[in-house]
Amino acid sequence: MESTSPSWNKAPDLRVQLGPLELKNPITVASGTFGYGLEYKNYVDLNRLGAIFVKGLTLKPRSGHPQQRIAETASGMLNCIGLQNVGIDEFIKDKLPKLRSYDTAVIANINGSTAEEYYEISDRLTQSDGVAALEVNVSCPNVKAGGMMFGTDPFLIETITSGIRKRTHLPVIVKLSPNVTDIGAMAIAACNGGADILSLINTLVGMAVDVRTWRPVLSNLTGGLSGPAIKPVALRCVYETARAVSVPIIGMGGICSGTDVVEFLLVGAHAVSIGTASYIHPDASIRILDELIRYMIENRIGHISEITRGLKHENPLP
Repeated sequence: MESTSPSWNKAPDLRVQLGPLELKNPITVASGTFGYGLEYKNYVDLNRLGAIFVKGLTLKPRSGHPQQRIAETASGMLNCIGLQNVGIDEFIKDKLPKLRSYDTAVIANINGSTAEEYYEISDRLTQSDGVAALEVNVSCPNVKAGGMMFGTDPFLIETITSGIRKRTHLPVIVKLSPNVTDIGAMAIAACNGGADILSLINTLVGMAVDVRTWRPVLSNLTGGLSGPAIKPVALRCVYETARAVSVPIIGMGGICSGTDVVEFLLVGAHAVSIGTASYIHPDASIRILDELIRYMIENRIGHISEITRGLKHENPLP
């Protein structure tokens, strides 16, 4: 789109409504890439973010997989962190009170080895002040117990989502895996279970090999591939999901610029999450937000919703 008035400087309206969840802008930070948010407070004005998706939480503390857990790849990175986290008790006691001082939605990413663990974590967080929504992670590719097992079975997705939906008044976000043959079917299952919002994509399964030792680089053999390399896959998944369901979508996967955000919005996302880019530049999320604002001003776009689902082709989004 060409600018029709370079001097036009009206401040755009960035507010987004994700079902029952309202965000001040569509720029969020992805779970697992931004710690608990507090680690970035010296690099990023946390109050400017639309939301913080905190590091994935489990019922008990986890030490994660042994080293080596991260490997750089062409245009991306592999990780097999293994959901290292402080556990739900420590998060509620220590992390959450500090996050309440910021005017930004805090979204808890929850993980379980069984459905019952998901339910117990959701119960605990629902009773805690300061949590804006729950992101149900059924798609972690580097955890053998639970994780991707749930995210590749539509019946399990619907069952877990339904169980959580019955236990909480908070908005329920289900995070979907790209490691499936039909992501639309998984999205439908999550919506049938009562999901208010979908987030996608989680990482792709990948591996790296050390030709000097003839061994896998990662201790877990495989890990999750993220970064710019997966953006085309993420865009396709968001596009297909937007055609399959009508709930709001938070898109992610290789976003490094304001124009990347626009691409995700055009194919059907209502908001986005910044992940691997934060490892390259700790303030990437704010840089991307500022680039998005400039794009909207240059193209005289008054409200962020004017971009969402705006892709032009012979068969427009329904």
